[in-house]
Amino acid sequence: MELALSSGDLRLVAHLATPRVQAAGVPAVVICHGFHSADVPDPAASMPELADRIAGELGWLALAFGYRGCGGSEGQFSLAGWLRDVLAAVDHVGRQEGAREVWLVGFGTGGALAICAAAREPRIKGVVSVGAPADFDDWASHPRKLIEHARERRLISDPAFPPSQESWARELRDLRAVACVAQMAPRPLLVLHGQDDEQVPVFDARVVSDAHGSADLRIIAGGGHHLRHDPRAVAVLMGWLDRMQQAS
Repeated sequence: MELALSSGDLRLVAHLATPRVQAAGVPAVVICHGFHSADVPDPAASMPELADRIAGELGWLALAFGYRGCGGSEGQFSLAGWLRDVLAAVDHVGRQEGAREVWLVGFGTGGALAICAAAREPRIKGVVSVGAPADFDDWASHPRKLIEHARERRLISDPAFPPSQESWARELRDLRAVACVAQMAPRPLLVLHGQDDEQVPVFDARVVSDAHGSADLRIIAGGGHHLRHDPRAVAVLMGWLDRMQQAS
């Protein structure tokens, strides 16, 4: 089902997948896509399909959405704004009839934001972080370059945005998965990463996992950055969610 959810005064596009068999007290998951790149210009495009699969095979409610500035969603890209969008999506799916608890699955930037969201929101039961950076220090070192890239990808369409580049860039330094992850512990965390990830070093996965203390770290042999399209990674993700459901 296609819908719009509210994040502050913005409207975000979203897709809600529901189980074939309706039951009371089912888990819900919010799927957080990654950042746009030349090889994956629309990382949100395949997330509704993943939501449908989770709903169909596991019997969960599953919400995939586009952050502000992405696709048909209103607004302009900022990292703190994207984090607010994740929390708004959690609030939306948590209000759905029959939702028992809320989990997060995030890819790339979305994985880091999922961890930061869980540190802020105790309702989040657990997180799957896939190919996520431990921090955004590289981006913070070159904020003007990132703004130009965001304009090229039409994540920023307002020529007057951001009103303060300094404040906008500060968000890139302040939001750090490696710092947030201890605050979400001991809630369950699966850290999935490709051994040959060309964009985010596998070292990032290890430091985030270590900082959590009891994370389930899975390194996909020969895997690259875009594990959403690696059937081995998706199988690990699905199996882990299923085990979490059985354990709860």
